[in-house]
Amino acid sequence: MTPLDEIEAMIARVAMGDRRAFRALYDRTSVKLFGVALRVSGNEAAAEEVLQEVFLKVWDNAGRYRSNGYSPMTWLITIARNAAVDRLRRARASGDHAPVSEADDLFDPGPDPEALAVARDETRALDACLAELPATRAAMVRGAYLDGLTYADIARVSGVKLNTVRTWLRRSLMQLRECLSR
Repeated sequence: MTPLDEIEAMIARVAMGDRRAFRALYDRTSVKLFGVALRVSGNEAAAEEVLQEVFLKVWDNAGRYRSNGYSPMTWLITIARNAAVDRLRRARASGDHAPVSEADDLFDPGPDPEALAVARDETRALDACLAELPATRAAMVRGAYLDGLTYADIARVSGVKLNTVRTWLRRSLMQLRECLSR
């Protein structure tokens, strides 16, 4: 059984209320989902709260998961990204910005050297695959999935119709998935 098949099986067991499967799913995916939330929110405390929201949503909605040929991580990452974007929008709308304490200056939240090396390799692979896309589509992917822009924001900025943006992003993600699997 591949790791993705295992995650899919865990989601199925979570849908049946299996707490052990939920814990295993959390252990297996929380670091990646925290990274997504942190990338979008830019704030560690907000990312931790988003992660909690994500797993509450997973517990409540695991029965709705359908693979349809997509990775279970795609489903989980989409939930994390959307939750982080929603939280970011709420914070911007309310003008709420978390104050930085002196203790934050003393703690180095950065990754260790091994994690940095792995991240660099993954970044290089992703950049190489993004380079295979047309420049406008690569910019749309970066905007939507790395910068937290909505599809509507991208459509407005690029001057492309919303449905076209959706189609291009979906096709671009499929190309990226194929490229990254090589």
